[in-house]
Amino acid sequence: MFALLSDYTLQNVLIGAALLGIVSGVLGSFAVLRRQSLLGDTLSHAALPGICLGFLIAGSRSLPAILVGALITGAMAALIVLALTRTTRLKTDASLGIVLSIFFALGIVLLTFIQNGGNAAQGGLESFLFGQAAAILRSDLYVMGTIALVALGLVALFWKEFKLISFDPAYGQTLGLPVLALEAGLTTMIALAVVIGLQMVGVVLMAAMIIAPAVAARQWTNRLGTMVGLAALFGMISGVFGALVSATGRGLATGPLIVLAVSAIVVISLAFAPQRGLVSAALRQRENSKSLRGRRVLATLYRLAAEHNDPAYPAEQAMLDAYHGTGTASALRRLQARGLVEATRHHPEPTPHWTLTESGIAEARADLQGAGQ
Repeated sequence: MFALLSDYTLQNVLIGAALLGIVSGVLGSFAVLRRQSLLGDTLSHAALPGICLGFLIAGSRSLPAILVGALITGAMAALIVLALTRTTRLKTDASLGIVLSIFFALGIVLLTFIQNGGNAAQGGLESFLFGQAAAILRSDLYVMGTIALVALGLVALFWKEFKLISFDPAYGQTLGLPVLALEAGLTTMIALAVVIGLQMVGVVLMAAMIIAPAVAARQWTNRLGTMVGLAALFGMISGVFGALVSATGRGLATGPLIVLAVSAIVVISLAFAPQRGLVSAALRQRENSKSLRGRRVLATLYRLAAEHNDPAYPAEQAMLDAYHGTGTASALRRLQARGLVEATRHHPEPTPHWTLTESGIAEARADLQGAGQ
């Protein structure tokens, strides 16, 4: 492992993957909370014409030129989406779909033009579609690190404002905040996250890195700060894990492995998160069902006692089973454990009978009054 981690290329990939995961998790959290999950997909595809234009202007695969071009077209796409949603009757999803299609089609046309132009420097340009992590240089990391610091610094600087427009932009307008400018700025910053991940995971898969860490983090908390921190952690873990698996396996692409890793985190979060997870929801539903069955049995005992004008009336368990159409033994045992009913005998009948305790009477009466019965 030490020899593996000392590899120069792997070090570059690990650092780049960690930077990508952190920035994607932080900025993607705001996209998820603003219900703009398709935004990452749109901006990543809109970066393709910028990649081509950056190459045409620089005349080579200069990463700074390519990233600047990607940022410009990504930001343009984001602003066009905002303009369409605010000046037309188009919904956000329709605007995102339109912009994604137009920009990606333009990118494919430019990419085809470059490939047919005979420029030898264009070799490997198509790798930006699916990513080529092994091609990352230390100088590229400086560019990615600078972009990451700028993005995270802006989030820290405008934390309260971004938090407000994510949950209640209308209230932000009443406070006099430039909501439109803040939304445009936040959307442009998400384009920054896309730019960072282009060489790592590519245009096609970058959308997953914007959305997946935030979706996973959302399952574990209801607090924005905790969600952003968890999303950054999940993104970083998936980036590093994908890079390590790619380094130890032959012919395994880093970008898809990173996406698979973060997808696994999403699946685990959806299944096992304590409040929102499917398993915990199923357990809660099961407990609620048991509780409801017990309350119904308790109400039946209370009504029988009232009908016989005897608070200590012993109800036969077989009669309760027949009345509810199912076995009531487990519900009665749970009620007994809570001190609401007591097992008794009613001679000469040998079958088990049950009677309410004073606590059971009080709780049954409260339940029926609460239900308006």
